[in-house]
Amino acid sequence: MIKVNDITQTITEQKESLDKAGFEITRDIHKKLSAGIDNFALIISGIRRAGKSTVLRQLIRKNRSRSLYLNFDTPILYNFTISDFEVLDLVIQAGKYKNLYFDEIQIVEGWEVYVRQKLDQKYRVVISGSNSSMLSKELGTKLTVRHISKELFPFSYIEFLRFSKKDAGEKSYKEYLEQGGFPEFVRTGRHDVLPALLNDILFRDIAVRYGVRDVNSMKKLIVYLITNSGKLVTANKLAPIIGVKSNVTVLDYFSYFEQTYLISFMSKFSYSARVQAINPRKAYCIDNGLINAVTTSHSRDAGRKLETSIFHFLRLYTGELNYFSENNRECDFVVSHKNSVTDLIQVCYELNYENRDREIYGLLEAMDFFNMKEGKIITLNQRDFIKDGDRRIKVIPAHEFCSKHYKLPD
Repeated sequence: MIKVNDITQTITEQKESLDKAGFEITRDIHKKLSAGIDNFALIISGIRRAGKSTVLRQLIRKNRSRSLYLNFDTPILYNFTISDFEVLDLVIQAGKYKNLYFDEIQIVEGWEVYVRQKLDQKYRVVISGSNSSMLSKELGTKLTVRHISKELFPFSYIEFLRFSKKDAGEKSYKEYLEQGGFPEFVRTGRHDVLPALLNDILFRDIAVRYGVRDVNSMKKLIVYLITNSGKLVTANKLAPIIGVKSNVTVLDYFSYFEQTYLISFMSKFSYSARVQAINPRKAYCIDNGLINAVTTSHSRDAGRKLETSIFHFLRLYTGELNYFSENNRECDFVVSHKNSVTDLIQVCYELNYENRDREIYGLLEAMDFFNMKEGKIITLNQRDFIKDGDRRIKVIPAHEFCSKHYKLPD
């Protein structure tokens, strides 16, 4: 049973910690946050250490009056249950709070019922959490559709430049490919930060939450997916690699990694849901810094890291991403918006004599398939214009492509 003093002490300590925060930047997610959310719960979801608490702190500063902040992921509240919300209510009433900011509340089973109750009581509620289930369709049912959901990721290239006070260019983009975008690692450069983050997610967010007993096989799988970011994967091929007998186990691990934002999966483009389901998917690690923390230096693949960074950049601004494969030719990204293909993008660290035909003809194959006259090839530092009949290909440096906001048609 949680006591009133446990909660008040935690609120006081966490408030002091928030007030002591050092240098920070305004994250781009603020542009997506609705100002008029009085009748809705605002939910900010994302991987651990991506900066959700910072975003909450910035929101609190805009509305300090009668605001309560409480992070449930702290030892003193580990045994917090739905019945303890009655104790929290006593604290809220005593402090005359009207704006409630809850961090990692999803670890308390039944939290949705409590939040819905606070909305009915005209409280303003903002929530952040490290599990993508907070964005699921089921959540809409439990909160009676009274929520607005947004995702926060590690620094984009634009945010990386802003935070590190660097200029856009090849040099800074190569640094971004090495460091990634986790704020704490970018700030400190401490090499123990990212392995510790990975272990936290594997053990606290997955093994404990989902009751995973064979942690070793799960760890083998995540290391494989991280070190092979951007490659095609299937459960049946990975099962023997990690030493498990059932494909279902691998698929469960896939789901856990996706729920905690460690890995994103991208399907092959097809107008048939069945074709999408039976084809291999591409697996992308959440961050290149994490790739470098796990991968041995001699096996690092600059091309895969560039592709991973472009995937996450596009994910920020697009509704749907797929890869294209037809006639043994591939295109890395098919960008769709409102059920229409809007862009075709190939990623290549360096266009050279050995790969030029493969990269160009893969993109042209996709352009013909979708009847599009223009495509893009993103490289580290090359800029060019390729014309093939009435088809045009723009070759664009990654730093130039990612230092601008991607625009979709209305």
